[in-house]
Amino acid sequence: MRILLIGGAGFMGARTARALLDAGHEVAVLSRGRRPVPAGAEALTADRRDPAALSAALEHRRFDFTVDFVAYDAADVEGLLRVPYAALGRYVLISTGQVYLVTEAAGPVFREEDDGRPLKPEPPAGSADHDEWSYGVGKRRAEGALLSLRASHGVRGVVLRLPIVQGEGDGSLRLWAWLERMLDGGPVLLPDGGRQHVRFVHAGDVTRAILHLLEQGPPRMAVYNLAQPDTLPLRGFLELVARAAGVAPRFIEVGWEELEAAGLDRSCAPYAGPWASVLDPARAAAEWGFACRRTDEYLAEVVRWHLEHHPEKSHAGYARRPRELALADRLTADRGLS
Repeated sequence: MRILLIGGAGFMGARTARALLDAGHEVAVLSRGRRPVPAGAEALTADRRDPAALSAALEHRRFDFTVDFVAYDAADVEGLLRVPYAALGRYVLISTGQVYLVTEAAGPVFREEDDGRPLKPEPPAGSADHDEWSYGVGKRRAEGALLSLRASHGVRGVVLRLPIVQGEGDGSLRLWAWLERMLDGGPVLLPDGGRQHVRFVHAGDVTRAILHLLEQGPPRMAVYNLAQPDTLPLRGFLELVARAAGVAPRFIEVGWEELEAAGLDRSCAPYAGPWASVLDPARAAAEWGFACRRTDEYLAEVVRWHLEHHPEKSHAGYARRPRELALADRLTADRGLS
Protein backbone atom coordinates (compact mmCIF):
# COMPACT_ATOMS: atom_id res chain seq x y z
CA MET A 1 0.00 0.00 0.00
CA ARG A 2 0.96 3.65 -0.42
CA ILE A 3 1.08 5.39 2.95
CA LEU A 4 1.37 9.10 3.74
CA LEU A 5 2.71 10.21 7.10
CA ILE A 6 2.20 13.85 8.07
CA GLY A 7 5.03 14.78 10.43
CA GLY A 8 6.65 11.41 9.92
CA ALA A 9 10.18 12.66 10.60
CA GLY A 10 9.60 13.10 14.35
CA PHE A 11 9.90 10.71 17.27
CA MET A 12 6.78 8.60 16.69
CA GLY A 13 6.47 9.30 12.98
CA ALA A 14 9.95 8.05 12.13
CA ARG A 15 9.38 4.86 14.12
CA THR A 16 6.11 4.29 12.28
CA ALA A 17 7.68 4.99 8.90
CA ARG A 18 10.39 2.40 9.51
CA ALA A 19 7.83 -0.21 10.60
CA LEU A 20 5.71 0.42 7.49
CA LEU A 21 8.74 0.20 5.23
CA ASP A 22 9.80 -3.05 6.90
CA ALA A 23 6.31 -4.41 6.23
CA GLY A 24 6.75 -3.74 2.51
CA HIS A 25 4.66 -0.59 2.12
CA GLU A 26 5.54 2.50 0.09
CA VAL A 27 5.87 5.46 2.47
CA ALA A 28 5.88 9.19 1.81
CA VAL A 29 6.61 11.66 4.61
CA LEU A 30 5.25 15.20 4.47
CA SER A 31 7.14 17.66 6.66
CA ARG A 32 8.72 21.10 6.58
CA GLY A 33 12.02 19.49 5.69
CA ARG A 34 13.85 20.29 8.91
CA ARG A 35 14.68 16.65 9.68
CA PRO A 36 15.72 13.84 7.38
CA VAL A 37 13.08 11.25 6.66
CA PRO A 38 13.79 7.55 7.29
CA ALA A 39 15.81 5.83 4.57
CA GLY A 40 13.54 4.39 1.92
CA ALA A 41 10.72 6.90 2.43
CA GLU A 42 9.84 9.59 -0.08
CA ALA A 43 10.25 13.14 1.26
CA LEU A 44 7.50 15.67 0.52
CA THR A 45 8.25 19.18 1.73
CA ALA A 46 5.55 21.71 2.62
CA ASP A 47 4.28 23.79 5.50
CA ARG A 48 0.81 22.36 6.01
CA ARG A 49 -0.52 25.82 6.89
CA ASP A 50 0.55 27.16 3.49
CA PRO A 51 -2.31 26.09 1.18
CA ALA A 52 -0.33 26.63 -2.00
CA ALA A 53 2.65 24.61 -0.77
CA LEU A 54 0.39 21.85 0.55
CA SER A 55 -1.45 21.62 -2.75
CA ALA A 56 1.80 21.55 -4.71
CA ALA A 57 3.02 18.63 -2.60
CA LEU A 58 -0.19 16.57 -2.66
CA GLU A 59 -2.26 17.39 -5.75
CA HIS A 60 -2.81 14.38 -8.02
CA ARG A 61 -1.19 12.07 -5.46
CA ARG A 62 -2.96 8.88 -4.42
CA PHE A 63 -2.55 7.19 -1.04
CA ASP A 64 -4.35 4.27 0.56
CA PHE A 65 -3.77 5.38 4.14
CA THR A 66 -2.70 8.60 5.89
CA VAL A 67 -1.50 9.08 9.47
CA ASP A 68 -1.38 12.64 10.81
CA PHE A 69 0.92 13.20 13.79
CA VAL A 70 0.91 17.00 13.72
CA ALA A 71 -2.66 18.28 13.39
CA TYR A 72 -3.04 20.83 16.18
CA ASP A 73 -6.28 22.59 15.24
CA ALA A 74 -9.30 22.37 12.97
CA ALA A 75 -7.63 24.27 10.12
CA ASP A 76 -4.87 21.65 9.97
CA VAL A 77 -7.38 18.86 9.33
CA GLU A 78 -9.65 20.83 7.02
CA GLY A 79 -6.76 22.17 4.95
CA LEU A 80 -5.29 18.70 4.47
CA LEU A 81 -8.48 16.80 3.70
CA ARG A 82 -9.69 19.46 1.24
CA VAL A 83 -6.57 19.62 -0.96
CA PRO A 84 -7.96 19.46 -4.51
CA TYR A 85 -7.26 16.36 -6.57
CA ALA A 86 -5.53 14.53 -3.72
CA ALA A 87 -6.68 11.12 -2.51
CA LEU A 88 -5.52 10.41 1.03
CA GLY A 89 -7.38 7.14 1.64
CA ARG A 90 -8.26 6.24 5.20
CA TYR A 91 -7.11 8.87 7.68
CA VAL A 92 -5.82 8.43 11.24
CA LEU A 93 -5.57 11.51 13.44
CA ILE A 94 -3.13 11.14 16.33
CA SER A 95 -4.68 13.06 19.21
CA THR A 96 -4.20 13.34 22.95
CA GLY A 97 -5.83 12.59 26.28
CA GLN A 98 -5.53 16.30 26.95
CA VAL A 99 -8.88 16.74 25.17
CA TYR A 100 -10.43 15.35 28.38
CA LEU A 101 -8.35 17.52 30.71
CA VAL A 102 -9.69 20.77 29.23
CA THR A 103 -13.28 19.76 30.00
CA GLU A 104 -15.35 19.31 33.14
CA ALA A 105 -15.05 15.52 32.71
CA ALA A 106 -15.01 13.77 36.07
CA GLY A 107 -11.92 11.59 35.59
CA PRO A 108 -9.40 10.63 36.74
CA VAL A 109 -9.71 7.71 34.30
CA PHE A 110 -11.18 8.87 31.01
CA ARG A 111 -13.26 6.91 28.54
CA GLU A 112 -13.97 7.95 24.97
CA GLU A 113 -17.52 9.05 25.79
CA ASP A 114 -16.21 11.60 28.31
CA ASP A 115 -15.16 13.97 25.52
CA GLY A 116 -18.44 15.85 25.19
CA ARG A 117 -18.35 17.70 28.51
CA PRO A 118 -18.26 21.52 28.63
CA LEU A 119 -14.87 23.22 28.48
CA LYS A 120 -13.21 24.45 31.66
CA PRO A 121 -12.71 28.22 31.88
CA GLU A 122 -9.70 29.50 29.97
CA PRO A 123 -6.68 30.02 32.26
CA PRO A 124 -4.94 33.43 32.34
CA ALA A 125 -3.00 34.22 29.16
CA GLY A 126 0.73 33.68 29.47
CA SER A 127 0.45 31.04 32.19
CA ALA A 128 1.75 27.49 31.89
CA ASP A 129 -1.82 26.29 32.36
CA HIS A 130 -2.92 28.43 29.41
CA ASP A 131 -0.36 26.78 27.12
CA GLU A 132 -1.57 23.32 28.16
CA TRP A 133 -5.22 24.32 27.88
CA SER A 134 -4.67 25.80 24.41
CA TYR A 135 -3.00 22.60 23.23
CA GLY A 136 -5.91 20.47 24.46
CA VAL A 137 -8.55 22.79 23.03
CA GLY A 138 -6.77 22.92 19.67
CA LYS A 139 -6.63 19.13 19.50
CA ARG A 140 -10.30 19.00 20.45
CA ARG A 141 -11.12 21.29 17.52
CA ALA A 142 -8.98 19.16 15.18
CA GLU A 143 -10.93 16.08 16.24
CA GLY A 144 -14.19 17.96 15.77
CA ALA A 145 -13.25 18.92 12.22
CA LEU A 146 -12.49 15.30 11.34
CA LEU A 147 -15.66 13.96 12.94
CA SER A 148 -17.71 16.61 11.11
CA LEU A 149 -16.16 15.68 7.76
CA ARG A 150 -16.69 12.02 8.58
CA ALA A 151 -20.41 12.66 9.15
CA SER A 152 -21.00 15.12 6.31
CA HIS A 153 -18.64 13.93 3.57
CA GLY A 154 -18.00 10.30 4.44
CA VAL A 155 -14.34 10.83 5.24
CA ARG A 156 -12.97 7.50 6.47
CA GLY A 157 -11.26 8.84 9.54
CA VAL A 158 -10.46 7.61 13.04
CA VAL A 159 -8.99 9.36 16.09
CA LEU A 160 -6.38 7.75 18.33
CA ARG A 161 -6.03 9.49 21.71
CA LEU A 162 -2.73 9.00 23.48
CA PRO A 163 -1.49 9.75 26.99
CA ILE A 164 2.16 10.72 27.53
CA VAL A 165 4.28 8.55 25.24
CA GLN A 166 7.39 6.73 26.47
CA GLY A 167 9.99 5.35 24.13
CA GLU A 168 13.49 5.11 22.81
CA GLY A 169 14.27 8.29 20.88
CA ASP A 170 11.91 10.46 22.93
CA GLY A 171 13.19 14.03 22.72
CA SER A 172 10.76 15.55 25.23
CA LEU A 173 13.37 15.15 28.03
CA ARG A 174 10.62 14.36 30.54
CA LEU A 175 11.98 10.97 31.54
CA TRP A 176 15.52 12.34 31.38
CA ALA A 177 14.45 15.08 33.82
CA TRP A 178 13.93 12.43 36.50
CA LEU A 179 16.94 10.35 35.50
CA GLU A 180 19.29 13.33 35.59
CA ARG A 181 18.18 14.14 39.13
CA MET A 182 18.63 10.54 40.21
CA LEU A 183 22.07 10.35 38.63
CA ASP A 184 23.43 13.56 40.18
CA GLY A 185 23.19 11.94 43.63
CA GLY A 186 21.04 14.60 45.28
CA PRO A 187 17.61 14.07 46.84
CA VAL A 188 14.65 14.06 44.47
CA LEU A 189 11.60 16.15 45.35
CA LEU A 190 8.34 14.31 44.80
CA PRO A 191 5.18 16.46 44.78
CA ASP A 192 2.47 15.02 47.05
CA GLY A 193 4.73 12.03 47.66
CA GLY A 194 4.17 10.71 44.13
CA ARG A 195 0.70 9.41 44.96
CA GLN A 196 -0.76 10.72 41.72
CA HIS A 197 -1.55 7.83 39.38
CA VAL A 198 -0.06 7.70 35.90
CA ARG A 199 -0.68 5.60 32.81
CA PHE A 200 1.50 5.94 29.71
CA VAL A 201 1.88 4.22 26.35
CA HIS A 202 5.00 2.95 24.62
CA ALA A 203 5.71 4.43 21.19
CA GLY A 204 6.07 0.96 19.73
CA ASP A 205 2.51 0.14 20.75
CA VAL A 206 1.24 3.24 18.95
CA THR A 207 2.96 1.96 15.82
CA ARG A 208 1.43 -1.49 16.33
CA ALA A 209 -2.02 0.08 16.63
CA ILE A 210 -1.51 1.98 13.38
CA LEU A 211 -0.44 -1.20 11.60
CA HIS A 212 -3.49 -2.95 13.05
CA LEU A 213 -5.81 -0.30 11.59
CA LEU A 214 -4.05 -0.55 8.24
CA GLU A 215 -4.27 -4.32 8.05
CA GLN A 216 -7.70 -4.88 9.63
CA GLY A 217 -9.70 -2.18 7.89
CA PRO A 218 -11.91 0.57 9.31
CA PRO A 219 -12.93 0.04 12.95
CA ARG A 220 -16.51 0.31 14.18
CA MET A 221 -16.11 3.53 16.17
CA ALA A 222 -14.51 6.88 15.33
CA VAL A 223 -12.46 7.42 18.51
CA TYR A 224 -10.20 5.11 20.51
CA ASN A 225 -7.96 5.59 23.52
CA LEU A 226 -4.58 3.86 23.54
CA ALA A 227 -2.77 3.22 26.83
CA GLN A 228 -0.85 0.57 28.71
CA PRO A 229 -3.06 -1.76 30.77
CA ASP A 230 -1.51 -0.92 34.16
CA THR A 231 -1.90 2.24 36.20
CA LEU A 232 0.53 2.96 39.02
CA PRO A 233 1.46 5.79 41.38
CA LEU A 234 4.10 8.17 40.06
CA ARG A 235 6.42 7.10 42.87
CA GLY A 236 6.03 3.46 41.86
CA PHE A 237 6.85 4.35 38.26
CA LEU A 238 9.95 6.30 39.33
CA GLU A 239 11.10 3.44 41.54
CA LEU A 240 10.98 1.20 38.46
CA VAL A 241 12.97 3.83 36.55
CA ALA A 242 15.58 3.94 39.33
CA ARG A 243 15.85 0.16 39.46
CA ALA A 244 16.40 0.00 35.69
CA ALA A 245 19.07 2.70 35.98
CA GLY A 246 20.82 0.96 38.88
CA VAL A 247 20.44 3.87 41.31
CA ALA A 248 18.72 4.32 44.67
CA PRO A 249 17.46 7.90 44.90
CA ARG A 250 16.21 9.50 48.11
CA PHE A 251 12.72 10.83 47.46
CA ILE A 252 11.45 13.71 49.59
CA GLU A 253 7.75 14.47 49.69
CA VAL A 254 6.91 18.11 49.03
CA GLY A 255 3.71 20.09 48.61
CA TRP A 256 3.00 22.23 45.59
CA GLU A 257 2.74 25.28 47.85
CA GLU A 258 6.24 24.59 49.20
CA LEU A 259 7.58 24.32 45.68
CA GLU A 260 5.97 27.60 44.67
CA ALA A 261 7.29 29.38 47.76
CA ALA A 262 10.80 28.20 46.83
CA GLY A 263 10.50 29.64 43.32
CA LEU A 264 9.88 26.28 41.68
CA ASP A 265 7.10 25.21 39.35
CA ARG A 266 5.78 22.05 37.71
CA SER A 267 8.74 21.90 35.32
CA CYS A 268 10.73 20.29 38.15
CA ALA A 269 8.38 17.30 38.18
CA PRO A 270 7.24 16.02 34.75
CA TYR A 271 4.19 13.72 34.83
CA ALA A 272 2.97 15.35 38.08
CA GLY A 273 0.16 17.89 38.24
CA PRO A 274 -3.12 18.33 36.38
CA TRP A 275 -1.95 17.84 32.79
CA ALA A 276 -1.17 14.12 32.72
CA SER A 277 -4.16 12.14 31.44
CA VAL A 278 -5.07 8.62 32.54
CA LEU A 279 -6.93 6.88 29.70
CA ASP A 280 -9.08 3.78 29.72
CA PRO A 281 -8.01 1.55 26.78
CA ALA A 282 -10.89 -0.90 27.16
CA ARG A 283 -12.63 -0.04 23.89
CA ALA A 284 -9.63 -0.93 21.69
CA ALA A 285 -9.01 -4.04 23.78
CA ALA A 286 -12.62 -5.22 23.45
CA GLU A 287 -13.15 -4.40 19.78
CA TRP A 288 -9.71 -5.06 18.31
CA GLY A 289 -8.32 -7.54 20.82
CA PHE A 290 -5.45 -5.06 21.09
CA ALA A 291 -3.35 -4.62 24.22
CA CYS A 292 -0.39 -2.34 24.81
CA ARG A 293 2.61 -3.48 26.82
CA ARG A 294 2.78 -3.04 30.58
CA THR A 295 5.30 -0.71 32.18
CA ASP A 296 7.51 -3.57 33.34
CA GLU A 297 7.61 -4.95 29.79
CA TYR A 298 9.09 -1.86 28.14
CA LEU A 299 10.56 0.50 30.73
CA ALA A 300 14.01 -1.08 31.12
CA GLU A 301 14.65 -0.71 27.38
CA VAL A 302 13.57 2.94 27.45
CA VAL A 303 15.74 3.77 30.47
CA ARG A 304 18.72 2.01 28.90
CA TRP A 305 18.31 4.06 25.73
CA HIS A 306 18.30 7.30 27.73
CA LEU A 307 21.42 6.27 29.62
CA GLU A 308 23.23 5.34 26.41
CA HIS A 309 22.14 8.50 24.55
CA HIS A 310 22.66 11.30 27.04
CA PRO A 311 20.83 14.36 25.73
CA GLU A 312 22.97 17.37 24.89
CA LYS A 313 20.84 19.52 27.15
CA SER A 314 18.82 19.16 30.32
CA HIS A 315 15.07 19.44 30.75
CA ALA A 316 14.11 23.09 31.30
CA GLY A 317 13.28 22.60 34.98
CA TYR A 318 16.76 21.26 35.78
CA ALA A 319 18.16 24.81 35.59
CA ARG A 320 16.63 25.37 39.05
CA ARG A 321 18.18 22.22 40.52
CA PRO A 322 20.16 24.23 43.15
CA ARG A 323 16.85 25.59 44.49
CA GLU A 324 15.48 22.06 44.68
CA LEU A 325 18.49 20.89 46.67
CA ALA A 326 18.24 23.86 49.03
CA LEU A 327 14.54 23.15 49.58
CA ALA A 328 15.31 19.46 50.17
CA ASP A 329 17.86 20.44 52.83
CA ARG A 330 15.33 22.69 54.60
CA LEU A 331 12.62 20.04 54.51
CA THR A 332 15.04 17.43 55.81
CA ALA A 333 16.07 19.66 58.71
CA ASP A 334 12.49 20.75 59.53
CA ARG A 335 11.23 17.17 59.56
CA GLY A 336 14.20 15.77 61.45
CA LEU A 337 15.08 13.43 58.60
CA SER A 338 18.55 12.04 58.09
